[in-house]
Amino acid sequence: MTDFAKHLENFFIKYLIGECNSSKHTIRAYRDAFTLLLIFMKDEKNINADNLQLKHLNRNVILDFLQWLEYKHKNEISTRNQRYAAIRSFCKYLQYEEPMRISEWQNIRSIKLKKNISGSFSYLSIDAIKLLLDQVPLNSSGSRRDLALLALLYDSGARVQEIADLTPDSIRFDNPNTIRLVGKGNKQRIVPLQKEQTDLLKNYIQDFGLNKFGKEKSPLFSNRIGEKLTTAGITYVLKKYAVAARLQNADLIPSKISPHIIRHSKAMHLLQGGVNLVYIRDFLGHKSIQTTEIYARADSKQKREALESVYVNVLPESNTERSWEKNPKLKDFLKSLS
Repeated sequence: MTDFAKHLENFFIKYLIGECNSSKHTIRAYRDAFTLLLIFMKDEKNINADNLQLKHLNRNVILDFLQWLEYKHKNEISTRNQRYAAIRSFCKYLQYEEPMRISEWQNIRSIKLKKNISGSFSYLSIDAIKLLLDQVPLNSSGSRRDLALLALLYDSGARVQEIADLTPDSIRFDNPNTIRLVGKGNKQRIVPLQKEQTDLLKNYIQDFGLNKFGKEKSPLFSNRIGEKLTTAGITYVLKKYAVAARLQNADLIPSKISPHIIRHSKAMHLLQGGVNLVYIRDFLGHKSIQTTEIYARADSKQKREALESVYVNVLPESNTERSWEKNPKLKDFLKSLS
């Protein structure tokens, strides 16, 4: 075992899981980052995983890796920064495990996160959400699962991984009806559900026998062989019905759609409905109100209505009479037509 392999294994098992108690979402993200690093070292540096050692890692190599992620692997800047966060954490760990090279680990950690120019994001109108859900038939158990899945994805505003991780005991049919979501950092939040959503879930759980004893910890949404539906599987379900909805009205459904767009849509609809940003923050499970404020900045409709409500016309009065109205003969002629 190379020193890189030994330390990487200890980083995951002893440090992230044993010491930091990192969430499974963090473990999965870090795993993906190092998987890509191994591919990069093999394809771009001609160093196989079997031969990769700590001495092969330095600031320039990591900078090349980040460039490769962005330009060859087509990662968004935010994804590139997330991959780098995994490497930063590994180098922080190495500072204490391999202090003889502490300057190198600090050099790698000194790489700056790339600034991401925040732009607009996509979201669906309420009519688009209705059109999307209308495409789901109810003539099979699979399609009834899809309707319960997509309706819950919108109603809860959950992240796709939070939906994938749900179990029947996450739902509480009470007054009020709620669902327990486990988000980033293993943080739990309770989200209220609408009555229509609750009725749909009750029927779905009963149809699939998920209300039976011993099924409390089973996946709420599973595939045909009973395994937990993955995030990729949920995305596939969404895109399937988006294609059908786009055939009905291409203007309502964007060409690119993802579960996160459904989450954005719910947040925008809450904001447009007058819900306070603080409540939306808690509903979405954001750590900071600054994250939630992107919806307020993006809502041009709300901005326009707010400006119109306080608008005062300070322009000088203008003559609004049209030129043809000044011509009595033309006015008499137009009247004669009736």
